[in-house]
Amino acid sequence: MATRIVVDPVTRIEGHLRIEAVVENGVITDAFSAGTMVRGLEKILVGRDPRDAWAITERVCGVCTTVHALASVRSVEDALGISVPPTAELIRNIMMATQYVQDHVIHFYHLHALDWVDIVNALKADPKKAAELAGSFSRWDKNTPAYFSEVQGKIKAFADSGLGIFANGYWGHSAYKLPPEVNLIGVAHYLDALEWQKNIVKIHAVFGGKNPHPNYLVGGVPCSIDTDEAAAINSERLNLVGTLIAEADEFVHEVYIPDLLAVASFYKDWAKYGGGLHNYLSYGEFPTQGYGQIQSFKYARGAVLNRDLSTVHPVNPRDSQEIKEYIAHSWYTYEGGDTSGLHPWAGETKIQYSGPKPPFESLAGYDKYSFLKTPRWKENAMEVGPLARLIVSYAAGHADVKELVGQTLGKLNVPVGALFSTLGRTAARGLDADLAMAWLKEFYGSLMDRVKTREVSTFNGEKWEPSSWPADAEGVGLVEAPRGSLAHWIKIHDGAIENYQLVVPTTWNGSPRDVHQQRSAFEESLIGTPVAKLEEPVEILRTIHSFDPCLACSVHLYDPQGRHLHRVSFE
Repeated sequence: MATRIVVDPVTRIEGHLRIEAVVENGVITDAFSAGTMVRGLEKILVGRDPRDAWAITERVCGVCTTVHALASVRSVEDALGISVPPTAELIRNIMMATQYVQDHVIHFYHLHALDWVDIVNALKADPKKAAELAGSFSRWDKNTPAYFSEVQGKIKAFADSGLGIFANGYWGHSAYKLPPEVNLIGVAHYLDALEWQKNIVKIHAVFGGKNPHPNYLVGGVPCSIDTDEAAAINSERLNLVGTLIAEADEFVHEVYIPDLLAVASFYKDWAKYGGGLHNYLSYGEFPTQGYGQIQSFKYARGAVLNRDLSTVHPVNPRDSQEIKEYIAHSWYTYEGGDTSGLHPWAGETKIQYSGPKPPFESLAGYDKYSFLKTPRWKENAMEVGPLARLIVSYAAGHADVKELVGQTLGKLNVPVGALFSTLGRTAARGLDADLAMAWLKEFYGSLMDRVKTREVSTFNGEKWEPSSWPADAEGVGLVEAPRGSLAHWIKIHDGAIENYQLVVPTTWNGSPRDVHQQRSAFEESLIGTPVAKLEEPVEILRTIHSFDPCLACSVHLYDPQGRHLHRVSFE
């Protein structure tokens, strides 16, 4: 007998996500992913100065901060033919690599780890054995019996008070497999990561003035470098950045990566579940010779279809026949009909809610069921994110990516096919952080070399004034955000924004079916997943969290006066 279960809200994500899954004989046979708020930023941007768009779009979310600002300035620069100075490019790369590292650590410990780590079971651990075990794979100086005993005391006090925000966790579920000592290590490092993550983002504050929402600038970056000037980025600030990078390097390689591998070693069976789609998309990231020189990117741009690693298909975001958004199952309407697909430059944002009146029990029977549109690349449903960009770069022959992937598969003693799974997707984030850490050090070294030779120009103002712009222009800014492929398309008319469209990672992954009934990544990845307890579907959370959903990028709803229109509360 089929049972439809609902997880709403999906917690430990950014935004509002609802998952409905059909379970037959303990296995998911169908799934529906619903974004339950609507964004509407495209409407806000029309008529505004393109040079200000970054400051508005960046505030769609404070979790993966900076990424929308970078996509926005790149879109305007693409439209107007602006190239940024090499030093500005390095600073942008430093800020993006910093975001990768911080975001992936936060995701693992604070959003995803508790799908694998049983907090309550950590009370059964022997702190001395936990210290010995941690010391066998890490040199982190806090891994001592005294420290683990102290953390265990905190957990006991927390448990005695009712577990607070963790009270509704599925602790004791049969799906949890870690021994008590590994659970204790995971909880201890959860707490360590909370302290660590607030420091690394000081790099954003140095170059962008603050975090979240650091400042950006069309044509470069809004900071000047002068080693002797108190009001500029001077030697003290540059040395601080170097110190923060060194601390991040230690945390990634002595805490995060070892913990990831330790946890993964107990869940190798999850290499069988959550594979989902067979198609992967990456826009490429970290330009080293200018944004227009795609071949110089650290991460490759392209698409892999049907898991065929012998071919990387080129991706052209300007081609109106490649990327299209559909609304066949979304709460929108198009002038050309709901079965048509629109390239973002021709995109429309016309909301038409046709779902049940909240609160409701199920979306069953409703053809439209989400506020997310459904993007497709050449009519293909695509997965985006760390796994996708690793696969594309692996297939493209990027040596550093191939070497790291090979080493990691060897340590876990699993085949390359294990990448196509919930476990592989989770491991891919760790590899992504590892690569970003190496590149962050490289970019910082290159920046310091330029400082020594006084090649420190950070702004190209040749086309800053609107009088230098054509009457009409259009551009696209591509970014590989930590969560995946992000793009902003802009149309400019007489110095103002005429149309603006965002297609974000969770739109690719979390969208509803398309006009051809193809599922997107969230939905497809759940098919075949076992669910031991319908009332405690931790297995669903494991796979959905492996994508690191961010619905704020995908959804928001306000009226023309700025008032919040509707809020649905699920108790």
